[in-house]
Amino acid sequence: MEVSLIGTGLVLAISFATAIVFFLVGFYLRKYMAEAKIDSAEREAVRILNDASKEAERKKKESVLQAKEEIYKMRTSFENDSRERRSELQKMERRLLQKEESLDRRTENLEKREENVKVRAEELGRLEISAEKIMKEQEQEMERIAGLTRDEAHRQILDDARRAARRKVASIEREIETDAREGAQKKARDIVALAIQRCAADQVTDSTVSVIELPSDDMKGRIIGREGRNIRAFESLSGVDVIIDDTPEAVVVSCFDPIRREKARLTLERLVADGRIHPARIEEMYEKVERELEEVIRETGQRAAYDAGVHGLHPRLVDLLGRLKYRSSYGQNVLKHSLEVSYLAAMMASELQVNVNLARRAGLIHDIGKAVDHEVQGTHVEIGRELLRRYGEKEPVIDAMSSHHGDYEARNVEAVLIAAADALSAARPGARKETLEAYVQRLEKLEEIADSFDGVDRAYAIQAGREIRIMVKPDEIDDLEAYGLARDIVKHVEEQVEYPGQVKVTVIRQTRAVEYAK
Repeated sequence: MEVSLIGTGLVLAISFATAIVFFLVGFYLRKYMAEAKIDSAEREAVRILNDASKEAERKKKESVLQAKEEIYKMRTSFENDSRERRSELQKMERRLLQKEESLDRRTENLEKREENVKVRAEELGRLEISAEKIMKEQEQEMERIAGLTRDEAHRQILDDARRAARRKVASIEREIETDAREGAQKKARDIVALAIQRCAADQVTDSTVSVIELPSDDMKGRIIGREGRNIRAFESLSGVDVIIDDTPEAVVVSCFDPIRREKARLTLERLVADGRIHPARIEEMYEKVERELEEVIRETGQRAAYDAGVHGLHPRLVDLLGRLKYRSSYGQNVLKHSLEVSYLAAMMASELQVNVNLARRAGLIHDIGKAVDHEVQGTHVEIGRELLRRYGEKEPVIDAMSSHHGDYEARNVEAVLIAAADALSAARPGARKETLEAYVQRLEKLEEIADSFDGVDRAYAIQAGREIRIMVKPDEIDDLEAYGLARDIVKHVEEQVEYPGQVKVTVIRQTRAVEYAK
């Protein structure tokens, strides 16, 4: 037992000693290897430093050489520039000296010329005095021979020259007008005929009254009410006049405001159909019709814009467009007229290859001012311009609609087409009607304008006022002056008379030579 313990102890001691030996050997071996690596690294660092210093020295030398070259180049360039500038300065100095010499010579010449001018001016003064004296003597002699003073002869010459110039101008104008008319009228006829042929619009005439049919005459009493309370309440609320006369089974609603008249007509028709007529029911039915009519007006405006192919109108302009359905001009429905003008203008613009969309848009809204002209002061053109500007329409559209009655000058081709389309729509047979009194007054005004000109013998308005035939005195008006007279009468008619379509002015000059054989 003891021997085994001793053996075990010896083995452990030997193992421990061996471990210590191996540890020491490994420690010194690693130390040696580390020192070897350190020495190698130090040598490598020394080598790198040496290489770097050599490279830095080399680059330093190269930089110094480059800097010297740049300095040499800059010095050379500076010297060259300096030489060139010195040369230019010398040249400029020589030129300045030459100019100074030239100016000195010119100054001397000018002084000499001034002296000569003074001398000549004195001579001219003496000559003018002499010439005036001679001219006065000649004028006095000519006045004595001719029997006319200078002013009288001057006026006579001017009158003769003016008459000859007028005859010459009239002759030239006649030739130009004839040539231009032959080509322009044919082209215009073709375009207008094509546009009218392609435009098939119904003609609708309106008036300021609406007739409501009744199921029986007993309904008239119910409309009037006890002691007239129903009819008074209806007229006060609607602002119209209800005319109840001897016409069987009918009453008439009269009002110049088309919207009010339409509201009153619809309200009265519904009251008649309902049978219950009293002030409270009248007020209830009127408010209901008023709401419905506003919606109808809006839908009518939208449908008109869609039919005309116009998009992007302001909602307020669409409402005003719908109100034109209930507005008439000379009996012609303004909305139908606006649509027709839009169609005609667009077709003519297409034929002429101009802005079709502009013509279509301006034609549709050219009479937009008539929707509120009974509420706002001013012409429908001025009102329309203000409305279009307020609701964001562009200036070309406003310019195109502004000149359709000649209130403003046409600034583009589309404006001329709008005016032509408006005249076509209004002048179409059956499109408009007017009162007998206005018709007679227009005829009398046309004849009065023609009779006011010198040299007119008789004037007749014929063809319902669409033509004036004027007989002139042949001894006062010659053939060429007849053309000028026709143009002057046309200008006065355009300025003083309102008329649908156009008026033709025909001047007739007749010369008769009569002799008697005895």
